[in-house]
Amino acid sequence: MKVKTPKLTVVGAGPGDVDLITIKAIKVLKSADVVLYDALVNADLLAYVNPNAELIFVGKRLGCYKYEQEQINDLIVARAKSHGHVVRLKGGDPFIFGRGAEEMEFAANENIKVAVVPGISSSLAVPAYQNIPLTKRGSAESFWVITGTTKEHQISGDVKLAAKSNATVVVLMGMSKLPQIVKLFQNERKNNLPVAIIQDGTTSREKVGVGTVDSILEVVQEKKLSNPAIIVLGEVVNHRAILQSVSQAQLSSIAV
Repeated sequence: MKVKTPKLTVVGAGPGDVDLITIKAIKVLKSADVVLYDALVNADLLAYVNPNAELIFVGKRLGCYKYEQEQINDLIVARAKSHGHVVRLKGGDPFIFGRGAEEMEFAANENIKVAVVPGISSSLAVPAYQNIPLTKRGSAESFWVITGTTKEHQISGDVKLAAKSNATVVVLMGMSKLPQIVKLFQNERKNNLPVAIIQDGTTSREKVGVGTVDSILEVVQEKKLSNPAIIVLGEVVNHRAILQSVSQAQLSSIAV
């Protein structure tokens, strides 16, 4: 039997909608011998995997990890050496808070070939699906993408810096720190800054809450929003309402 070359390909699965995975990612899945996938990966994407490949769930559900990161690293190396091509399938883009770079580095140090297939990041696609652009002439010239919770389980210090800017601020993994985020923006007198929170973005389970810095905590309670969710703070959030009003006006004119 031909011995397969050990290889790791870290693949971005996109934000949730199965149609947002790339063609290259699908090609890689079809060549996999083993696929390690996370909880945020849409399970329908597994239909693209080589039918002879081993599927291993390594994600987090109900607050519990199936595998710790060190165990995942070891599993990647062990399966690559025993089976050949390991695909590490991750939600969104694996290089944006996905630990893809860490896994590739670990594998490379074990003399395993590594590659990456970028994915469409939830930080961009989820707001876009709600007609929220991260930049818009006259509203935002730039944007921040920040993790809400660091590896020490603290709020990122970058949120405080971002609150001082006029940029759009996108916070991932930040729902547990939302009261602290709100306080930081209030300290900068941005009480009326528009805020959107999008749960399970780009999927059939998507839920949205829109308010201001002062009102968003009540909106979250009212709509029962929770993880996985993205927080968007900035004037660009108003673009969603503008498009909705234009669409309603068009429908009214058609009806008349």
